[in-house]
Amino acid sequence: MKSKEEYVRTMQAKLDEWNADVDMLTARAGELSEEARVEVSAQIVALKEKQAAARQKIEELQKSGESAWQDLKSGLDLAWSAIGEAVDSAKSRFK
Repeated sequence: MKSKEEYVRTMQAKLDEWNADVDMLTARAGELSEEARVEVSAQIVALKEKQAAARQKIEELQKSGESAWQDLKSGLDLAWSAIGEAVDSAKSRFK
């Protein structure tokens, strides 16, 4: 089992990776048709909101005591799953 610090580092690294993906999607949105650009832009806004929520959960996790972090971890795992699916969905528009 990962320690709290290892878990936080892993989650922050994944969040950084998704930030790079969102930046790439934003840059490439100009290549799409107007209709597709509007749809991808809406997905990007939703992704940024989910990322902000995930960052907040990471902060809560960092501040939590050793005994409480496992409870917070399950909520963060759910948020991570949702963000991953949303990033994959948005990226699929460019394949």
